[in-house]
Amino acid sequence: MTLRFAPLIALALATSSLVSCGSPGPVEEPPLSDEALAAVSKDPGAPTKALARAADELFTLDGLGETRALVVYHGGKLALERYAPGYDKDTRFVSWSMAKTVTAVMIGMLVADGQLRLDAPAPVPRWQRTGDPRAEITLRHLLQMRSGLEHTEAGDPPWESGEVRMLFLDGRDDMADYATAQPLEAEPGEKFEYSSNTTVILAAIAARALTDSKDPDVRRKAVADYLKARLFEPLGMTSAVPEFDRAGTLIGGSLIHATARDWAKFGELLRNKGSYRGEQLVPRQWVDEMVEPSPRSPQYGLQTWLNRPLPEGEEHPLFPDRAPHSAFSLIGHMGQYVFVSPAQKLTVVRLGHSNAEERKAMLQQLADVIELYPAS
Repeated sequence: MTLRFAPLIALALATSSLVSCGSPGPVEEPPLSDEALAAVSKDPGAPTKALARAADELFTLDGLGETRALVVYHGGKLALERYAPGYDKDTRFVSWSMAKTVTAVMIGMLVADGQLRLDAPAPVPRWQRTGDPRAEITLRHLLQMRSGLEHTEAGDPPWESGEVRMLFLDGRDDMADYATAQPLEAEPGEKFEYSSNTTVILAAIAARALTDSKDPDVRRKAVADYLKARLFEPLGMTSAVPEFDRAGTLIGGSLIHATARDWAKFGELLRNKGSYRGEQLVPRQWVDEMVEPSPRSPQYGLQTWLNRPLPEGEEHPLFPDRAPHSAFSLIGHMGQYVFVSPAQKLTVVRLGHSNAEERKAMLQQLADVIELYPAS
């Protein structure tokens, strides 16, 4: 009798095994570490465990590069703060190209002061010589990266790139002189060309608006004092340290140092349309201009990256499919971000070191954090 029913028993066991394999139970996620949970504030505005896990994976997953700091503000309150070993709330992080947005804010203040005009020819003495076609370049052209000046950013080999030559080679002592000496490669206003050199030109324009002196120390002090008195001190960005070249020009495209908390304060200032604790530090209208898409680049405003869609097939520096199109960001070399989403009442700072391929994956993980906050 046992032999007679053996095939049926075997068939039943096999069927049971297949059903079990085809319908696995829920996969349990590994428990969160004390460090991951401690990074989240008491009322973060998002599910605590989900936020802790998404943030933790930015620090721990392979293939994302190295996240060194992550700060999240929601509704003006600190929601999350975490650092990698060796970094903390007092560490000053280099901006790289995030400095460009700070330079744009300084230009906006000078426009509001009546020192500069947005749509007038850029006040660059070299370009005002009779017959120089660069006299058609406006301040707006420079701010929107469509000056038409000849430039190659991050070229191959790197030492032939315009910004590398300006920052580290033949242009390093007087960066603005090097940048303004470049010829046109396109009609002013007709072509978007991302350029760190352009932002140095803007920084030199700001210096000339603040002082007539050519003395490097006087130029340096004029700009540093202006930024401190009008922006850094009122905003509480006490850690901010701007760098200058030998000619006294702010290296406004790449070198401002500040803590992650202070970068978050700057992002919050922009989220609140230039207002901080009831004081309008930056004109509201200027912040609106900064996040208005350029006619030559829907993903770019005034020295600020926008989360707007691009034509199909073009690679986006952010993630318009995963966050509101009204969001925008400071973006720096090797994965520095101050992401601002007014519709989500959100400012997220991610600082670290990720190469080009790692940044793609890291951005999607960063979007996992951002998607936890619904748009209002």
